[in-house]
Amino acid sequence: MIASRFPALLQSFFTQRLFEQRSSSGHTIAGYRDAFRLLLRFAAEQLDKTPSNLLLEDLDASFIGQFLEHLERDRGNTARTRNARLAAIHSFFRYVALEEPAHALLCQRVLAIPNKRHERRLIEFLHRDEIDALVAAPNPSTWIGRRDRTLLIVAVQTGLRVSELIGLRCQDVVLGTGAHVQCVGKGRKQRGTPLREEAEALLGSWLRERNGLPQDPVFPSIRGGPLSRDAIERLVTKYAKAAQQSCPSLNHKKVTPHVLRHSAAMDLLQHGIDRSVIALWLGHESVETTQMYLHADLRLKEQALSRTTPLGVKPVRYRPDDQLLAFLEGL
Repeated sequence: MIASRFPALLQSFFTQRLFEQRSSSGHTIAGYRDAFRLLLRFAAEQLDKTPSNLLLEDLDASFIGQFLEHLERDRGNTARTRNARLAAIHSFFRYVALEEPAHALLCQRVLAIPNKRHERRLIEFLHRDEIDALVAAPNPSTWIGRRDRTLLIVAVQTGLRVSELIGLRCQDVVLGTGAHVQCVGKGRKQRGTPLREEAEALLGSWLRERNGLPQDPVFPSIRGGPLSRDAIERLVTKYAKAAQQSCPSLNHKKVTPHVLRHSAAMDLLQHGIDRSVIALWLGHESVETTQMYLHADLRLKEQALSRTTPLGVKPVRYRPDDQLLAFLEGL
C-alpha cells in the first residue's frame, strides 16, 4: 500500500534529498529535523499513532493547518517560526509529489497553505556609547574576561553571525597587512571581513595567549571545545546587564548576538557606506535584505527631511460637509 510508505519517504527525504542531492547545510537539516519532531509528536497526541504507523493521508492540509495553529496557540511560537516550520513541511511534500505522483493532489493542497504575514518590527541596534559600555564590561584580569571582550569586539566590528563566530578557527584569522577573518556563512559562502586596528591588536594578543593549533576554535570553552550558541547568548546577556550601570539606555534594549550584528551594519551605514558593500560585508544573499537598516536609522530620515523645502501651506482642519461622511470620520 502506497500510504504506508510515509516513514520510508521521510527517511529518504533527509538522506537522499537533503544530504545527497542538495548537500544541505547542517543548520538546514537541523531546522527541518526539529520541525518534523514537533509534527510527529503532535500527530502522536492527536491521532494516537506512533510515527512509524503514520500514513501519508494522515498529514493532509487540514491536519497541517491544525499543527500550525498549535505552534502559535499552545507553544507560543511567532508567525516567523510558524513559517519556518511550514517551509520544512513544504519542502518534504514537494519531494513526495515527485516520488509518489499518486499523492499529487494531497501534496498540492499542503503546498497551497500560505505563509502567515507578520509585523516587521524595526531592528534593534546599539549606539557607540552603548557598544563602548558593553565591551568594557568583561573583566580583563581573567582568562574568561579577556576571551569574552575579544569576542564582543570581533562580533560588533565584523558583524559575524553566531554560527560564524562558533566556527571561527585560529587559521581563519589573518593579522598584519590586510588583517581580516575568513568565515563560511549561509549557503556555505566563504567571505573575508577586514579588521580595524583595535580589533586586530586585541585579537592578536588573544591568539598569542590562546596558543591554539590552526584547527582549534578562536573562542574556546573552558574545556577547550567551541562555545555553544547558548553560551554566547548567555555571555552577551550577562555583559549587557552589567553595562547598564554605566549606560542606562541599555535598560530599554534586549541585547542579543544578532543585535551586535545589526550594530555593525548600522555603524557602516551611518558612515556613508553603500548598501551593496554592507550586503557583501554581512554575507547577505541580496542587497534588498540590507534595506531594513535604512528603515531603522531615524537620523538618516531626519537628514533627508532637513533637505526638503517647506510647502508653505497653512494647515486647516478637515470638516466633512455631509452627515454620513461625518459619521465615517468619527469611527
